[in-house]
Amino acid sequence: MVARCVRTARPVLVARVREDDFARIARDDRAAAVLRTAGVHSYLAVPLIARGEVLGALDLKRTRDRQPFDADDVVLATELAARAALCIDNARWYQRQRHAALALQRHLLPHAPAPPSGLEIAYRYQPAAGDGQTGGDWFDVIPVVGDRTALVVGDVMGSGINAAATMGQLRTAARTLGRLGLDPATVLDHLDHAAADLEDTMTTCVYALYDPALHSCRIATAGHPPPVLVRPGRPAELVDVTAGAPLGVGAGIPFPTVDLRLDVNDELVLYTDGLVERRDQDIYTRLEALTDLLSHPRRSLEEDLRPAVGSAAPRRRPGRRGPADRPGTSRRPRGVNRRVCWCPWVRSSWRWTGSSGGRT
Repeated sequence: MVARCVRTARPVLVARVREDDFARIARDDRAAAVLRTAGVHSYLAVPLIARGEVLGALDLKRTRDRQPFDADDVVLATELAARAALCIDNARWYQRQRHAALALQRHLLPHAPAPPSGLEIAYRYQPAAGDGQTGGDWFDVIPVVGDRTALVVGDVMGSGINAAATMGQLRTAARTLGRLGLDPATVLDHLDHAAADLEDTMTTCVYALYDPALHSCRIATAGHPPPVLVRPGRPAELVDVTAGAPLGVGAGIPFPTVDLRLDVNDELVLYTDGLVERRDQDIYTRLEALTDLLSHPRRSLEEDLRPAVGSAAPRRRPGRRGPADRPGTSRRPRGVNRRVCWCPWVRSSWRWTGSSGGRT
């Protein structure tokens, strides 16, 4: 009966089930015996149809109520099946979109980048959890002429495949501009114009350019949380850099830059706001918690990033939307034993460490 219902896309009603009907209703003899024992006396099957596609069938059996299914029951069951089919189809569509966005996001993120000259790099990127949405957070390490290295962390507002696609476009633009060896403020200015051409898009970004010959790092941000600087024997501190407007706003205001000297074992941590945002605490409290956590560095960059991403990240409550993706990276100059950490949502230092998912 179910097969007939699916094949014809029409309801099948057996108002009064006779003995020979059990073989047609049940899938096998064992199932037919179960139906007889249960006292099934009336049967109804209605198709699950959504957007013109038959997804399956809903079959109903009546046992205790001695009244058989009638035309009114067919109308009611058909309406219930239509609503259920739409929910099922939406869930399937949502799952396809999520898989596509995750595949795109993972394809666009760097995979085990080669350590730049004189630097040790680690990263952690933790995709969003909870609501199932992927986000537009990204991170990158770009080799630049003159043995320099650029670190980038960006956060495209929104979630899903559109945010992931926008992230891919901006990441490609950032890599192209970065390889030219442009000043961080100039790179952000070009990215701002590129983002303005993308409809309904706003993005925050931090761009750091490290020069091992000068032991210096120049940083500019576009509406992004400030990096954290960790020096041996000192408390971790936020880099005092003025944030420019987010990318895509088109304000045309220059992006301020700051120059840092990075000595042996110094760490610079980059992160996205997903690491420090929580509904029950203000951003300043969360940033203070992050710097406190980073004031106690571990032996390796990976050990530094793990607690930063795990402990400093927002906790999700049941029924609440989870945080956005959280990437993180850090790096440490080799040879001179200098580090840089790059952790969207976590931190960035002369080591490169990142985490994937809901936190950066």
